[in-house]
Amino acid sequence: MMKYIVVLGDGMADEPLEQLGQKTPLMVASTPVLDSLAKKSELGLAYTIPEGMKPGSDTANLAVLGYNPRVYYSGRSPLEALSIGVDMKDTDIALRCNIVTLSDDGKPYEEKTIIDHSSGEISTEDAAVLIGTVKKELENDIYKFYVGTSYRHLTIWDKGDVVELSQPHDILGKVIGEYLPKQEALKEMMKKSYDILNDHPINKEREAKGLNKANSIWFWGAGTKPALTSFEGKNNKKGAMISAVDLLKGIAVGADMKVIEVPGADGTLHTNYEGKAKAAVKVLLEDNYDFVYIHVEAPDEMGHQGSIPKKVQSIEYLDQRVIKIVMEEMKKAGADYRMLVMPDHPTPIRCRTHTSDPVPYLIYDSTDEQNNTWLYNEAEAKASGNVIKEGYTVINKLFTKE
Repeated sequence: MMKYIVVLGDGMADEPLEQLGQKTPLMVASTPVLDSLAKKSELGLAYTIPEGMKPGSDTANLAVLGYNPRVYYSGRSPLEALSIGVDMKDTDIALRCNIVTLSDDGKPYEEKTIIDHSSGEISTEDAAVLIGTVKKELENDIYKFYVGTSYRHLTIWDKGDVVELSQPHDILGKVIGEYLPKQEALKEMMKKSYDILNDHPINKEREAKGLNKANSIWFWGAGTKPALTSFEGKNNKKGAMISAVDLLKGIAVGADMKVIEVPGADGTLHTNYEGKAKAAVKVLLEDNYDFVYIHVEAPDEMGHQGSIPKKVQSIEYLDQRVIKIVMEEMKKAGADYRMLVMPDHPTPIRCRTHTSDPVPYLIYDSTDEQNNTWLYNEAEAKASGNVIKEGYTVINKLFTKE
């Protein structure tokens, strides 16, 4: 029986960089497995972000999973609420509550600069203590705080509004005044959180170690209770999700997919790649699932950090520590499979945030290997001439052998 695999390198696509001789990180990364795979696969470009929608991991991953974002997207935070296990009321609004690093320069809050959207990829353990402190000081009947993963947390606003809020990773290095919420209550909570967190013992310790302080909450991604249809009901495939990120786990919960927790999978450059690969093979071969989605966050995080070497390294890790293992194990088991490898969106080093440009996709069929000369990267995907205009249909290509 055919098995189906998606390997999603979040934010992996990029733009040609002067520092890399006008090549992209995908082009310079040492990816022998992907390069060999590309020659046996269909290659092309897919537009995952519908025109006029923001290029987020939320809309893009919904599209890769076959859900038209125009139909199914109700906001990012509600999907994360599903993962955390918060049962939203129809009148609730979910807000993403990042813990960010603002400049510790003595200036008024509005004049501070946002330095890091992830507080140095803070651990969930430390973040949980900080969110607990904020919760104790700021929570009331209207606003409830919930711990998520690393820097990504959740606030539920009773009888709230879907308000326009700035994404912190879009404004790195900027003075925050003009990007603060227009809603006085939200702005006040963010300001108070700085006073609560900046001199917290955990932040004193982080400062002493040369780490970025996690010294303010940041609200964004407002949305209403989501309503996804069942993945199995839609595709007649029993599906599983492997990700460290609450957003992806939330999409899976909403789609009635199995969520697989992998110890040490934390969404950072040093996540448990091998654990993800082995868990994917197990759910397909031992637990008899039809489909598995392996989501790797690291390339996106390195793009947001603006680190070329680390972004290249994250792609090499994906090649050697995920794709290679999955392919070896599937071959060893004698299992037939089709595999889709792609990013959800680009996260270019140039701007350190997401763009809506099309991304390279690769579809491999172990029972029908092609004979091509191309490699897996943005330029060769474009040169292939294959284009998927509606990103949410890419999964149909995976499931349907032409």
